[in-house]
Amino acid sequence: MKLLTIFRMLRVLLHVFKGMAICATVFPWIGQERRNAHIRRWSTRLLGLCNVTVSLAPGSAPVLPCSMVVANHVSWLDIFVVHSLYPSHFVAKAEIRSWPLAGWLAEKAGTVFISRGNRKDLRQIFKGLVTSLERGERVAFFPEGTTAAQGNLLPFHANLFEAAIDAKVPVQPFALTYEDVGGGSHPSVDFIGDTSFAESIMLILNGPPVKAKLAILPPMSTDGAHRRDLAEASHKVVASALGVMV
Repeated sequence: MKLLTIFRMLRVLLHVFKGMAICATVFPWIGQERRNAHIRRWSTRLLGLCNVTVSLAPGSAPVLPCSMVVANHVSWLDIFVVHSLYPSHFVAKAEIRSWPLAGWLAEKAGTVFISRGNRKDLRQIFKGLVTSLERGERVAFFPEGTTAAQGNLLPFHANLFEAAIDAKVPVQPFALTYEDVGGGSHPSVDFIGDTSFAESIMLILNGPPVKAKLAILPPMSTDGAHRRDLAEASHKVVASALGVMV
């Protein structure tokens, strides 16, 4: 392992410990707005330590303060890219909770974990999402349900779109891409197959700089909409923004 990579990893670990300390000692005493400010700063710093810069795609739409955000899913970086600009309550698969350090940190930052095939768990989480949206908060999830290699977009699952309909808030699609210095898809970012979380971090730290680009797409009204129609419409506009044929 390169000495520079070891140094970068140590800096990332120290930053993670700092985030855990903030969650444990500061978050219980402050409101959501101040938490969001901490999450935004911490996420921006984490990305910087991983040699990732973030920019908005040209022509991006304004972001609504209260909406259900849906995005394509490429990497564990996705959550922090969104957090660095627009902190949100994320819904993520339950496996992430078991990741060393990162799982605990994600939970304390407001991530909601969902177990596949657990209908009781899904009902409880659904109620919580509706409550968060009705309070005026931004909720985000990855409707593909898992990560996909860049250049691909899996079908969108429709279930959680119902929360936006019940809360009477719009759905706002995001499209995420990761480029290398030449403008092509970055070779180290894809988090698929048997790649572990630790292996993914090492690939990114060892690789060239990453340019994360976030395209904010126009919000979609949920008035009178059906969840399947919302899922299909979101899938279509995200695919278009990514240049993916579906």
